[in-house]
Amino acid sequence: MRSGFISIIGRPNVGKSTLLNTIIGEKIAIATDKPQTTRNTIRGIYTDEEVQMIFIDTPGIHKPRNKLGKYMTDSALGTFGEVDAVLFLTDDLLESGPGDKYIIDLLKEVKTPKFLIINKIDLMGPEKYKKIFDEYEKLDIFDAIFGISAKDGTNVRDVIKKLKKLMPEGPMFFPADMMTDYPERFLVSEIIREKTLMYLNEEVPHGVAVAIEEYEETEKIDNISAVIYCEKQSHKGIIIGKGGRKLKGIGKAARQEIEALLGCKVYLQMWVKVKENWRDSDIALSNFGYKDQK
Repeated sequence: MRSGFISIIGRPNVGKSTLLNTIIGEKIAIATDKPQTTRNTIRGIYTDEEVQMIFIDTPGIHKPRNKLGKYMTDSALGTFGEVDAVLFLTDDLLESGPGDKYIIDLLKEVKTPKFLIINKIDLMGPEKYKKIFDEYEKLDIFDAIFGISAKDGTNVRDVIKKLKKLMPEGPMFFPADMMTDYPERFLVSEIIREKTLMYLNEEVPHGVAVAIEEYEETEKIDNISAVIYCEKQSHKGIIIGKGGRKLKGIGKAARQEIEALLGCKVYLQMWVKVKENWRDSDIALSNFGYKDQK
């Protein structure tokens, strides 16, 4: 048996969570078209007859603007020295922005085997793909380069095959049927946050957090109470919507996915509360599960 850990890194909104979900074959990380959707390091577990690989989906690496941003970036950078391989995702040329250049400078110092994953090839022509490939190949820091579409799974199996050969001999860290080590309570809060992000305008998403206040399992139905926190009173009104319609839509979409995840009926109650500037509050960050990296 072989086993090991793989970090998935990249700037925000490049497809890291989508790739993790495709590899695992199950949705364990939320994915939206809004940047910085992932805030924690989400662990997904891939197991077959030969290998167990634990993938760590990290928050998008970016220049922090508050304590939450610093926590997210530190979470991503902290995985570099603790894994057996690093997958660096990109979907554009280096000249497109400073984000990838910053990550490349960090990766130059990392001894761990590194793969470049050029994602979203379904959205780019062969000329652009070749430009990106050639640009990164010249850097001479990657052990292999793959072009994939995380969304439809194109060439993802090739990445898995390559990684399997890299994994050292070792035990299974988790049961074979386990897909993530995060508790159901956390996954439920992430589903609610994802549906909230999908319903919201651009100015609100980064200031939203979800806390599960009650989680009661019974024979017939699971009772879940959740609070969506935002930073401004005006944002509270946006989340609730006229006549409560938006909050009802968020609740219905979240409940359907939670029921599919848990395999049972769910009674979901949700409230919206204001906690001003929580992203810069150490106490609030800790309460919401975002703790400073040591």
